[in-house]
Amino acid sequence: MPDSSISVVTIGKKPCKPFLLEVMVFSPEAGYKFKVIVERSCTPEAVALWKLVFDLYRVTGANDVQLVHVSFTTGTPVEQKAVQRMAAEGVKPPQANVLVKQVYPATKSIDGVPKPTAAQKAKVRKAMQKVVNVEV
Repeated sequence: MPDSSISVVTIGKKPCKPFLLEVMVFSPEAGYKFKVIVERSCTPEAVALWKLVFDLYRVTGANDVQLVHVSFTTGTPVEQKAVQRMAAEGVKPPQANVLVKQVYPATKSIDGVPKPTAAQKAKVRKAMQKVVNVEV
C-alpha cells in the first residue's frame, strides 16, 4: 500500500501584473489632442509602480503626431491611491480641469524644445502632481 502524502503550498501576494489603461482622450483646441493613461509597472520584487502618463499629439488629417510624452511616477501612498482610483473610476472633473488648464499648456510649451530646462520640467511635474492630489 502506498504511503500517505501531503502537499503544502503557501499562497502569498499575487504577482504584480503590469497594465496600461487609457482613461481620457481630449481635444483642448483645434489641431491638438492628448491622452491620459494609467500605467502599473512592476519591480523585480513584484512591487507595483503606479504612473500617470500624458501624451500630447498634433492632429494632422488622419494622422496623429506625438509631440510630448510625460510619465509621472507616484511618490506617496496618497498619490498611488489617487492614480488607482483613476484606473477604476476614470478622470473626475477637477482632475480634467487641471489636465486641460495646467498640464496641457505646460507640455505644449515644450513642444519642439530639444532639451527642456529644469524650470520647464518642474512646471510639468507640478501640474501632473496636482492632477493626482486635487480634491475629488
